[in-house]
Amino acid sequence: MRSEPTEGLSPWRKRLMYAVFFTVLAALIFGLLPRGAYSTDLSRIGDGRPALVLAYDLNSSGGMEVMKLMDALRDEYAERVEFLVADLGTPEGFQFAQRHRAINGTVMLYSGEGSHVRTIHLPPDIETLRLSLDEVVSG
Repeated sequence: MRSEPTEGLSPWRKRLMYAVFFTVLAALIFGLLPRGAYSTDLSRIGDGRPALVLAYDLNSSGGMEVMKLMDALRDEYAERVEFLVADLGTPEGFQFAQRHRAINGTVMLYSGEGSHVRTIHLPPDIETLRLSLDEVVSG
């Protein structure tokens, strides 16, 4: 009995399969990334639009949970509210948080003129954040 030698895939088919595989993998990874970074430019507070500022520490989970709430509301309020982050890992963000007695996960809301409206430590849900945003926007 004679066995037929098995031929592997041709080199161009292997390259095509690798290209398709890595393209799909890259698209999957890209789709899971957050939709765009939040600005850390705190000088935007008082520029005419109300601002929501999150005190955020990369090394702690509380801020990440609040950021998920912000992500859910961002598209709805993007035209009317500045979404900003006071990064507690930078000197500017840390000093800002100290001045406003904010900890990781604290949300501070400001009017378009820059006056402080409300502080919420770790908002529990989207509705709490939405009601506060509505107050600032209509204020």
